[in-house]
Amino acid sequence: MTLRWVRLAAASSLALLVSACGRLVPDARAPIVVPPLAGQSALQLGLREGPAVSSLGLRQADAAAAMLSFRESCPKLTTRVDVSGLTRPEDWSEACAAFAQWPYGRAERFFERHFEALQIGDGRAFATGYFEPEIAGSRTRLPGYDFPVYALPSDLVRAQAGDAPPLRDGRMPLGRYDAAGRFLPYYDRTEIDNGALANRGLELAWVRDPVEFFFLQVQGSGRIRLPDGAVMRIGYAGQNGHAYTGIGALMRERGLIGEGAGQYPGSMQGIIQYIRENPEDGRALMRENRSWVFFRELTGDGPIGALGVPVRAESSVAADPKFVPLGAPVWLSLDRPEANGLWIAQDTGGAIKGVNRFDTFWGAGEDARRLAGTMSGRGRAYVLVPKGTLNRLRSQ
Repeated sequence: MTLRWVRLAAASSLALLVSACGRLVPDARAPIVVPPLAGQSALQLGLREGPAVSSLGLRQADAAAAMLSFRESCPKLTTRVDVSGLTRPEDWSEACAAFAQWPYGRAERFFERHFEALQIGDGRAFATGYFEPEIAGSRTRLPGYDFPVYALPSDLVRAQAGDAPPLRDGRMPLGRYDAAGRFLPYYDRTEIDNGALANRGLELAWVRDPVEFFFLQVQGSGRIRLPDGAVMRIGYAGQNGHAYTGIGALMRERGLIGEGAGQYPGSMQGIIQYIRENPEDGRALMRENRSWVFFRELTGDGPIGALGVPVRAESSVAADPKFVPLGAPVWLSLDRPEANGLWIAQDTGGAIKGVNRFDTFWGAGEDARRLAGTMSGRGRAYVLVPKGTLNRLRSQ
């Protein structure tokens, strides 16, 4: 991953709190019958031809922003294997080559000319949101900057065959070897909070607020505002191997936030308010998420998503690559109109699993934080694939 981005989704725990069912747009056309692949993928769910791209109502400004993000995806699209099984690298070549000659002012026509819509499964979509948080910190430990941001430890490794049972996906688990050569789980959040990694030279920075840092870890990427006003950008480098637990879901189950919880709404803002007003219980809740994210310093003009290119505010979306080709355009029609329109799938997320599950990226700042923290939309999704893809899939 990357931004949260084996990413831990910002709203992964919030989605269960604030979601509401919305009216869906009409069903698409007859299903395409294709042979199943080994393992779960888009092709096993049944594919339907979607409506003509020209009928989706693409807006020029929306399409222009998506077109620029699509251009940044092209070097990956034309070279990487699409694990969804829907496309091949060569399928994208025509659209990627056409971009250089296309008039920017007619961006919606670009997508109408080169793409066709595909519905995966029943097309019913659920979308949350994430953002790039900014918190106060320092490159060196100063008074008041007491909470370390760690780089990836060298002793965090995958087990050798025979030293631990494999995971469900066939990979060996992450952990560490002790002095006797025994493979053990890696240190969890509580152990790291208590100093398990202290004095090893792993500190990239020190931050003021452990609550803000917890949510930066959930996002998987963010900005550290240094004392001199400069910004240090950090991104996902790895994770300790423990499963991610969304504390929002725990809090809802326990009646701490959401309906009936008094002053604590079922949103990221409500979660933070509860933790700040109940610091001991809040610390214990955060430690129930045993996952810990390690970081690296980033350079460039934006956080990097799972595709290896910058994610862009209101243009990039995280998706499950088993069902959506990373780099592909995605059309969302939701009961949250601010999230409607064209997005480019450039990221993944630890909580963004399954068909038609998306996480919309809103950038940085307070508006982005507010939108991401309350985003929970239902509706319909279409994946846009190069023209001719559907006929090829039919013939398989």
